Amino acid sequence: MKNMAIILKLLVILLVMILLPGCGNTNTEVTENQLVQEETTAPVTEPANEEQEEPALSGEIMIAAAASLQNAIEGELIPMFNEEYPNVKVISTFDSSGKLQTQIEEGLDAQVFFSAATKQMDALVEGGFIDAATVVNLLENEVVLITAANAETNVTGFENITDAASIAVGDPASVPAGQYAEEILTSLGTWDEINSGASLGTNVTEVLKWVAEGSAEVGIVYMTDAASMPDRVRVIASAPQDTLKTPVVYPVGLQTEIGDKAEAAMAFLEYLRSPAAFEVFKEFGFKPI
Repeated sequence: MKNMAIILKLLVILLVMILLPGCGNTNTEVTENQLVQEETTAPVTEPANEEQEEPALSGEIMIAAAASLQNAIEGELIPMFNEEYPNVKVISTFDSSGKLQTQIEEGLDAQVFFSAATKQMDALVEGGFIDAATVVNLLENEVVLITAANAETNVTGFENITDAASIAVGDPASVPAGQYAEEILTSLGTWDEINSGASLGTNVTEVLKWVAEGSAEVGIVYMTDAASMPDRVRVIASAPQDTLKTPVVYPVGLQTEIGDKAEAAMAFLEYLRSPAAFEVFKEFGFKPI
């Protein structure tokens, strides 16, 4: 019997030794699974976005531009610019470049000046009103002789312009188109005769209007002006070669003292130089440089 008891004790001990390792493995697996679950369900904290969006460009600026640019700038380019910069208000004023030069010298708060000739821009740069570093020769134009679309005239070109009963040109004192007309007609030897009886417009748009209405038989304007009224005026001829030594160039630049409007003004200036703007200028007859 003693032997039987000893055998039973040994069997119990052996059974305990077999079961204990199994229990240990089960506890280990549970602990590892819990850790994995805790790691999986732990909230994930994303790194903070260090880059902050720049504030939208805003403000109000003014552009003072030659009258011949009005249709392109006011009708097309300002609305297009505002699609990209909706918080920038662009005010525009248009007149002869000479008048705008005088207004800027007298304090006109126009951050951008777009001239129809280099003469006025150069004068403002020399006077310290325009920042020379921002000036860009942007466009070219062409000087043409026009008459009303349905008018009858014996004038066939600049060479026989004196055959017209009435002639309209821009006032050379302030209108670049008039200065170009003076140069052309002086080269042909007819300026003095014409100047004594010509109607002098305060800007090129006024000359265009006089011809379109029949107030003047012929007039001298830019090709772009004639293109703006294809149903009301027709081009008789372009300026003869070699009669115009001064290129018809349109420079644009920023005033020197524009303070907190500098960023918006520079954005508008850069937009005028963009491919999209160039396409608009081409549509109106200008040649981007």
